[in-house]
Amino acid sequence: MLTIAAVKAARTKPRAYKIYDERGLFLFVAPSGLKSYRLRFRFGGKEQLLVIGSHPEVTLDQARDRRDAAHEQIARGEDPRAADRTSAGARTFDQAARAWHALRVPDWTPIHAGDVLVSLERDAFPAIGALPLGEVTRPQVLALLRAIEARGAKETARRIQQRISCVFKLAMSEGWCDINPAGEVTEGLAKARAGGRHPAIVDAAELRDLLAAVDALRAAPVVVLASRFLALTAVRLGSLRGARWDEIEVLDGAEPVWRVPAARMKLSAEKKLDPANDHLVPLSPAAVTVLRRVRAIADASRLIFPAGGGTAPVMPAGMCRMAGGRASRRS
Repeated sequence: MLTIAAVKAARTKPRAYKIYDERGLFLFVAPSGLKSYRLRFRFGGKEQLLVIGSHPEVTLDQARDRRDAAHEQIARGEDPRAADRTSAGARTFDQAARAWHALRVPDWTPIHAGDVLVSLERDAFPAIGALPLGEVTRPQVLALLRAIEARGAKETARRIQQRISCVFKLAMSEGWCDINPAGEVTEGLAKARAGGRHPAIVDAAELRDLLAAVDALRAAPVVVLASRFLALTAVRLGSLRGARWDEIEVLDGAEPVWRVPAARMKLSAEKKLDPANDHLVPLSPAAVTVLRRVRAIADASRLIFPAGGGTAPVMPAGMCRMAGGRASRRS
């Protein structure tokens, strides 16, 4: 049996562990230091878990009283978790997921953080968001992932699986639940698509054809120039659209360079803050010629390739169709 002294003396370990009392009651000690009283019981033919409360907010005597009351409810055919589901202390998957998201936000860029939360709100919360953590099952997780696969989004299904698993890992470390129902479902998902090489133009004749096609575009001059610059530098489309004149170094020198700031690169939030991760793009004579031509028509804008009003970035015409999947992606 548990004693008050044993509860107080329980120390954290690298992995969570349990100290048992009687009739299914035990003390759960998480790596984070959280201690909580829990009850294992059977209801509806299945083993269930009731989280009674954390030490020292809940005493050992109170935990035993709640255990005894739970067994009386079970004897009457009542689920002892019913009242806890509506209480403020019962953590649902939605609550745990938002706690995990808040914990990770400092490590992510705002765009990625937004994408992660939106993906959970769209694909996970409707199926399991309102459920207490201890009631989420592997079949339920697998079912929501297969629903994502059914709409043709296999890679999204795998990302959602990883995010759900991370939520439960946090919940387990905090002592909110005992199992990770998303950790063993990958075998039930479609196999990941084998990675392939990005198509790239490596033949000079093909590159000349591409540039000729760019020059033949029926579009505004700045759009044509942006498209040509994209083909010549092979940077990401987002890097080109946000390019500013103050990022161009020694344009009229012997070795002109475009310094794409780390803040605009596809990096972690921490790496974006380090100028050492700036991406340097050497500019060929042809690329320099493009910049000189565009400076003559859009010199008043901070952006190198502005749209009509000069404040918004241009979209290179036809590049997603014509060069986006063909030019080498180096940045």
